[in-house]
Parts: sequence; C-alpha cells; structure tokens
Amino acid sequence: MTDATQNIGTTAGEGQFGDYWALLKPRVMSLVVFTAAVGVFVAPVSVHPFIAMVSILFIALGGGASGALNMWYDHDIDTIMKRTANRPVPSGKVAPGEALTLGLWLSFISVTMLGLASNWVAAGLLAFTIFFYAVVYTMWLKRWTPQNIVIGGAAGAFPPMIGWAVATGGVSLESVLLFCLVFMWTPPHFWALALFMNNDYTNAGVPMLTVTHGKRETRKQIFIYAVLLAPLAIGAAFTSIGGWIYLTAALYLNAKFVWGAWKLWQREEADAEADIYTAEKAYFRFSLVYLFASFSALLLQAVWVKAGMGAW
Repeated sequence: MTDATQNIGTTAGEGQFGDYWALLKPRVMSLVVFTAAVGVFVAPVSVHPFIAMVSILFIALGGGASGALNMWYDHDIDTIMKRTANRPVPSGKVAPGEALTLGLWLSFISVTMLGLASNWVAAGLLAFTIFFYAVVYTMWLKRWTPQNIVIGGAAGAFPPMIGWAVATGGVSLESVLLFCLVFMWTPPHFWALALFMNNDYTNAGVPMLTVTHGKRETRKQIFIYAVLLAPLAIGAAFTSIGGWIYLTAALYLNAKFVWGAWKLWQREEADAEADIYTAEKAYFRFSLVYLFASFSALLLQAVWVKAGMGAW
C-alpha cells in the first residue's frame, strides 16, 4: 500500500466545505457556467431572467457532478500525478465513496431540476453530458486511447448547446457551431498542457498523445486542430449569432491561435526543455483566453443586436 493510499484510508472524512467544493472542479465549472450562459443569451428566444439564472445554476451543478464522479474514479491515478495529488480524494480529505455519492446526487438533482425549470431537451442533453464525461471519457477513453481528449472533448462542448436548448427547446446550426468551437478547441488546449506535464501522464499510465506518439507529433496535431478550428470559429460570424463585432474578434483570435500553434510545431524539444517549456505554457494560457474571448465576443455581439444596432 502506497503512502498516498494509506493517507486516503486514515484521514478521509475530515474534509471541510472547501474540500467538497473542490470536488466540483470550480475552475472547470466557471467555463461551463460562462459558455452555457452565452448559449442562453445568444439564442433567438428570450428567457425570463429567473429561469435563465436557475437553469445555468443547474447546468453548473451538472458540471460539478461530473467533476465529483471523475475524482471518485480517478483517485488512483490522481495520487501519482503531481498536478492532481492535492485533490480532495487523493489527499485523503474526502473518502472516494463520499465523492461518488455527491456526484450521483448532484447528477439526479441537476438533471431533474433543469427539466422542471426549463425543458426536458435541455435536461436530456445535460444527462448525456454527465454520462459522457463520467463514463465514456473518465472510465473508458482516458485510460485506453490517445484520442481520449479528442473524443472526450465533447463533454466540455455541450454546455453552450444546453444553454441554447434552455432558450429554444431544441438544437440548431448555431448551437452545433457553439459545440464545435469548444470541441475543436479542446485538443490544442490539453495537448499544450501535456507537453509540459508529460511526466505526470507517463507515470500514471495515461495514454496522452505525448506519451503514445511523442511530443513532435503532438505539436503537429496542435497545429492541425488549430487550423481546423479557425474556419468553424470564423464561420459562426455569418450565422444568426454573428456580426462584425464577433467577426473582428474571431479573425484576430484565430490568427493568433494558429500562429502560436505553428511556432510550437517548429520549436525544437531541446529548446523547450532549456527554457522549461515557456512557450508551451504561454500557449496553454492563451488557449483559455481564446475561448473566453470568443464567447465574450458572441455575448457582446448579441447585446449589440438586441439593443437594435444591427449585426452588420
């Protein structure tokens, strides 16, 4: 029995409120909340502010449920990885069973309440998202294929589509584009992280692309996905949710995203190791800025149009 495992067994149950809050992955939840809120607001159907607020709350709870279930199942490899060793379960502050119970209850509450508060299409999409992240990604893809992030990225891409469904009761081209924007963004984002956290994934036996195909191939794939993302992101400007504000932002952000990916691809591994992956860390940070700025531009565009200013 490892020290980390002993720690789980002897100190679990001493968790404070902050430890249970951490189970919900609040940083990830912030992305879920924001993209879902944008999905609600940019939709062509107005939603009562109270309905919108509680719907976003339940979508956030669903995201938190996914995080708790992920931490329950992954606590064995989380103890090995430096990036995750201090999470509530591997650190021994919360028992694995408690994380599982919390995740299951939050899943039930969030899906049921979203269905009652808005509609059952949105609730069904949330239920599928939780299932996809907790079962398809966490229990299957993550440990079995280097395509884990590519396919698993769908889980993080559903929130804006769910938000759209809250408002409209369905799915449309625009909500699919919102999904695709996050879906295609996910691999470059996480592969950039994997470039400078590769030892963690190697030690834990997680078949990230950097582990199975090497960092050179990973750099190439980051560039390919950045290039594929650009026309989807820019193309959204020419739908009902787009306009000149979003188009301006999309052109700048995608040019910078693709150019940064190109520079990562051309970078020699020896240079990256020499400066402790400075460029890779910067690209990872910018990828977060990219997504928040893209959705902020969509939100600003919607505010502009709803104020009667016109898309173009």
